[in-house]
Amino acid sequence: MEKTEKQKMLAGELYLASDLELIAGRNFALRLQRMYNSTTEEQLEERSQILQELFGKVGQNINIMPPFQCDYGKNIYAGDELYMNFGCVILDCNTVHIGDNVLCAPYVQIYTAYHPTDPEIRLSGKELAAPIRIGHNVWIGGGAIICPGVTIGDNTTIGAGSVVVKDIPANVVAAGNPCRVIRHL
Repeated sequence: MEKTEKQKMLAGELYLASDLELIAGRNFALRLQRMYNSTTEEQLEERSQILQELFGKVGQNINIMPPFQCDYGKNIYAGDELYMNFGCVILDCNTVHIGDNVLCAPYVQIYTAYHPTDPEIRLSGKELAAPIRIGHNVWIGGGAIICPGVTIGDNTTIGAGSVVVKDIPANVVAAGNPCRVIRHL
């Protein structure tokens, strides 16, 4: 039996994002994001209910400041005490696992999606995605970009403006473009 485009996407294989099932999933997420991003600061229960419907897993006491954007939502697995400040984006074409007690400053971008570097394949419309894992007790500084396939270890700080293209171990401070370990804790 041939894999669906969604199965290929989640397996890290080339897939067509123009597939009807994937379009329906993105449209479902867009509707929920529109509702979430139009809530007021008094509508905390409504925000919580929307995230429960949008994400694959939602831990306790999550606070995501609008506006927030994602591709599908269902591939995001968030732990307890997650805080995301204004303007965060998660392109969750593959799984994004976020540990407990994670802080994301404004405009953090988490991208599982990417395009083939071979122009012939890229022009075919096929895309790729690789999972991202963010450990417990991680702080990600403003404007940082987390690239496809990256794992960030527990108790780590990622400096503002960093571009994380490779795994970052636990218990470090890392920053830069490309992001590199600056100090061990």
